[in-house]
Amino acid sequence: MAIHESRRLSRGRRSTFIAACFVAHLFSGTARAQSLPATDPAIAISFDAAASRLDSVSHALSGAGHEVKAADDTADALKTLHRPVVTVSAQYLEYQKTLSLDLSGAKSDVTSATDSFLGDLPTQFPSAFQQIVGEVVGRVQQALPGLLSALPNSLSYQYRDDVFRPTIQAVMPLYTGGAIPAIQRGAQAGTDMARARQAEARDLSTVNLVRVYFGQQVAIKLLASGTDVRDAFDRHLSDTRRLEQQGIVPHATTLEVQVARDAAERSRLRAELDARTASDELGRLLDADAGVTPTTPLFVDAGPLPPVGDFLGGSDLPRAREADAARELADAGTALAKSRFLPQAYAFGEYNFDHKQALPTEPDWVVGVGVRYTLLSNIDRRKTLDAAREHARAAADAAADARKTLTTETIRAYDLVETARQSFLLLDSDIAAAQENLRVQQISFREGEANGAAVTDAIAALQAAETQRIATAYEYDLALAGLLAASGRLPEFSDYLARADYRLAPHHP
Repeated sequence: MAIHESRRLSRGRRSTFIAACFVAHLFSGTARAQSLPATDPAIAISFDAAASRLDSVSHALSGAGHEVKAADDTADALKTLHRPVVTVSAQYLEYQKTLSLDLSGAKSDVTSATDSFLGDLPTQFPSAFQQIVGEVVGRVQQALPGLLSALPNSLSYQYRDDVFRPTIQAVMPLYTGGAIPAIQRGAQAGTDMARARQAEARDLSTVNLVRVYFGQQVAIKLLASGTDVRDAFDRHLSDTRRLEQQGIVPHATTLEVQVARDAAERSRLRAELDARTASDELGRLLDADAGVTPTTPLFVDAGPLPPVGDFLGGSDLPRAREADAARELADAGTALAKSRFLPQAYAFGEYNFDHKQALPTEPDWVVGVGVRYTLLSNIDRRKTLDAAREHARAAADAAADARKTLTTETIRAYDLVETARQSFLLLDSDIAAAQENLRVQQISFREGEANGAAVTDAIAALQAAETQRIATAYEYDLALAGLLAASGRLPEFSDYLARADYRLAPHHP
């Protein structure tokens, strides 16, 4: 009999241990630290009000909004790439110019021309004067080399000055090989990606709020359940001691009940710590130092969900939009890589505001057009284009895979919601049966018709059923939020909440 009771007691302990493990698993992602005592009363807040408050206090959502604004500003900044770039510059220059002039050729030409002229000159006068002219010409020809030798063979001139050059320049692209449209497409894709990430961050924040908001209620309910179990064991231990004094049960039975009662107290203490941790997490999430008291209960809608097909094929899913934007960005990168193989044409102009101080070789103004083509680049343009195409193919595959993953996640979440709903409905009869079984076993034990292990097992069975009911309701709410997020219908969460058939009212300690 003692061995049989011990085995049954072990089964009861296992049930209690399973419930405790659920609590530990539920809050395994949070730090186990007690909240500081609040000086102000906790804020009573509904789920919709908590969601609204989260929008205003969440740094993650605020950061996503800043990313969207930055992407929008970047795209707007790049819309004017076709416009000319106009710059104004001013330069102060100090310069020196040296000019050299070779006179040797000119002197030789002068000598040759003069000799030819002087040689023909006597024939142009009457014969009476030709002798006289000839003598004069002879003297000039004799004196000419001496006159020319006085001139240097070269002249050198050096000039130093300083000028102030205020100018305005303009350059406007005429043809870029598709580079400008590619850059603008990439910027717009960046904006689409930022908006998709913002929507995804909002969905994740809402799902996390569902987890924490209703998770606090689960923790408090489990604490209440653990307290009830501990109290039940206290009563059972009191009955056992009384029966031992009457000689109806042995001392070993009292010790077994004492062990079970102490295990229940340890579970209650863990649940108490988890409840404080959950309360602290929700308060920090909503930036409420005094803590938050949820007023919206855990809920379950008894009616089945619409067909799973109604949740599939959404075209405005944040993750799908982000994947499409990434593909568009990769396509823009391919177009940009292609533009490096094409020539570029541009118009340019410059105007000098101070003509008087312009350098001798500088125009007052200049306008023109130019064409530039890269013959040899220090980057392998072919490999760059191949890499861009591979990125585009990878982005296309990622977009297709994202939609497939979303379909899989939606179907899985749909199944989880339906499983949780059906399980919750079945638990009503289980709890009723466990309550009746505990009542019968307690009566039988007091009358000496049942052993202590039967009561212990009945208490553990009732706790397990109540814990499972709480956990299933929480699983339904969390899976429903995940389903609606995966299908792009998360705003409908409040509608499901409003028409729920079952509500597990919040327990406030």
